[in-house]
Amino acid sequence: MTLLKTVITNPETAPRESKALPERLIAGDPSFKTWAQDEAKDGAVRTGIWEATPGETRSIKGETFEFCHILSGVVEITPDGGEPAVYRAGDSFVMKPGFVGRWKTIETVRKIYVTVG
Repeated sequence: MTLLKTVITNPETAPRESKALPERLIAGDPSFKTWAQDEAKDGAVRTGIWEATPGETRSIKGETFEFCHILSGVVEITPDGGEPAVYRAGDSFVMKPGFVGRWKTIETVRKIYVTVG
């Protein structure tokens, strides 16, 4: 077992496909693909690639900390009570535990994610 893991940004394996939960859907009909690539033994830390088609959903982090690095596409994220932030390819951001807001995919987005929680 190696302690160095390369994140494959264009995986050739089949992703897990899903749709927005009805209670979180705000607009459109976004679909999601997830390529989980690594996980700590206790499951508390996960790494992979995630992709979403255009649409808008509620983002609720709960106790999860998430680092994101946008590989392609455009998203607008608006924290409840806050101002919208637009992220494009090359941008990185963190959603901290307790984050609640709107995730609007403007152009199909692909990101590297690391979640802790």
